[in-house]
Amino acid sequence: MAAATSSIAPPLSCPPASKPSLRPSKATNLAFGFVSSTSKSLRSLTAATVPGNGTGSSLSARMVASSAVRAPVSLDFETSVFKKEKVSLAGYDEYIVRGGRDLFKHLPDAFKGIKQIGVIGWGSQGPAQAQNLRDSLVEANSDIVVKIGLRKGSKSFDEARAVGFTEESGTLGDIWETISGSDLVLLLISDAAQADNYEKIFSHMKPNSILGLSHGFLLGHLQSMGLDFPKNISVVAVCPKGMGPSVRRLYVQGKDINGAGINASFAVHQDVDGRAADVALGWSVALGSPFTFATTLEQEYKSDIFGERGILLGAVHGIVESLFRRYTENGMSEDLAYKNTVECITGTISRTISTQGMLAVYNSLSEEGKKDFETAYSASFYPCMEILYECYEDVAAGSEIRSVVLAGRRFYDKEGLPAFPMGKIDQTRMWKVGERVRKSRPAGDLGPLYPFTAGVYVALMMAQIEILRKKGHSYSEIINESVIESVDSLNPFMHARGVSFMVDNCSTTARLGSRKWAPRFDYNLTQQALVAVDNGAPINKDLISNFFADPVHGAIEVCAQLRPTVDISVPEDADFVRPELRQSN
Repeated sequence: MAAATSSIAPPLSCPPASKPSLRPSKATNLAFGFVSSTSKSLRSLTAATVPGNGTGSSLSARMVASSAVRAPVSLDFETSVFKKEKVSLAGYDEYIVRGGRDLFKHLPDAFKGIKQIGVIGWGSQGPAQAQNLRDSLVEANSDIVVKIGLRKGSKSFDEARAVGFTEESGTLGDIWETISGSDLVLLLISDAAQADNYEKIFSHMKPNSILGLSHGFLLGHLQSMGLDFPKNISVVAVCPKGMGPSVRRLYVQGKDINGAGINASFAVHQDVDGRAADVALGWSVALGSPFTFATTLEQEYKSDIFGERGILLGAVHGIVESLFRRYTENGMSEDLAYKNTVECITGTISRTISTQGMLAVYNSLSEEGKKDFETAYSASFYPCMEILYECYEDVAAGSEIRSVVLAGRRFYDKEGLPAFPMGKIDQTRMWKVGERVRKSRPAGDLGPLYPFTAGVYVALMMAQIEILRKKGHSYSEIINESVIESVDSLNPFMHARGVSFMVDNCSTTARLGSRKWAPRFDYNLTQQALVAVDNGAPINKDLISNFFADPVHGAIEVCAQLRPTVDISVPEDADFVRPELRQSN
């Protein structure tokens, strides 16, 4: 998920500097598909086999007729420091590096030639990554300095000082001085701020230094203008598959068990001196990633921006709003409706999928419950896919990236028009009911397993998996962006304190996207899926059969074996989240 998460600010001021040499983009659209056209279980899903099912048949017809996904392109990589492992996902080989605190001793070798790591920004990811890196390097007996770079006058100086970064120790300072003095620059300011200030940032970087990103948004922005990064720096990415507070929380929880954390993808976009892969992998290991998988910067930003608007944030928000209204309108009490929507998804369903997979959710139901699940799944799959399909193409075309940049500029007065910062998203009746439900919830209660909600949620998850698969993403990326990040990192925050506590601990890009797309999922589910159910549309048996036979289940099982060895703990009074979201405030 998007990790460049410091709050958006007006363009950063700095002394005049020569512009870096920006070259035209030579990016190509590589395909990394993992689906065989000959696989029986991956035959086109045919919504049209059930006439009049009221689930968006025109879209369904187009999707089922789409061409088979191309054969996978290798995402292999070389490392001289860490052990590379091969894993088989749905019959295709991928390569990972397994993490652990026992690997911290290799960090000095991975970071060879680096004397200072500059962490730029203090939003969602900045605090987590800076502290994890600092603590890991101390454990490795390394003298590499981790320094925070912030805008002059930023309120975040106090937050950074509170966790041990200070001007006196040389670990906290001005953004431009930090960039100029760092050998590895981790750019964790907001995506919109990156888009507005990239030329100034590039001009202050040392030749042969390394730019580290935790999101590929900036590449997408540069590509939209026919540009790429300067040729005299390396560009890598390490992208934790979860919000910053999760990255820090699991790192702290895992101190006594050789590590726990959030999985991460890594990419080498540009390597000027042969160090890039080892530096990126060292960065990921130092963050506490249980396993790190390879991607490209382009594939990362497409899947990440898309995923957070989908099941990770926006879509799950939209479907629980829709289902809560439906259940209460049909006579269910408000408290029970909340439990059967939010608590059901964030508790029992998430825990089951995390440890046993999606099929275990279905198999744990009664025979009557399975029928309700199938009804909901059949009616919801294509209405969810319709929005997901549109969203992915908006991201790939650059429209969503442009939307984020423009939204960031509307946070401030301009052109005689007022500022429009992000509004609250937890003020409707259901979220007030949620506050009441949580107050009386027994410790450790994961909520009920409500079959209809389960069918809708799993349909959404499978629709997102199918879009990413058809668009050529690797199974590692698909599973992390559609399953693991959702159930292991994000949903626990909504379970703890509601939708805003989940969404607003994430990046600005993610927060904007969730607010924009959640109503679309709410609308489609209400206007298409639920109407189809009320009209008695028959269950699409082919759709259900394909769900049972999908090879993603086996791939999820493999990835589950690589998950953190502890579950994230998110107490009500969590002090590791954004300051404005802390209970004490």
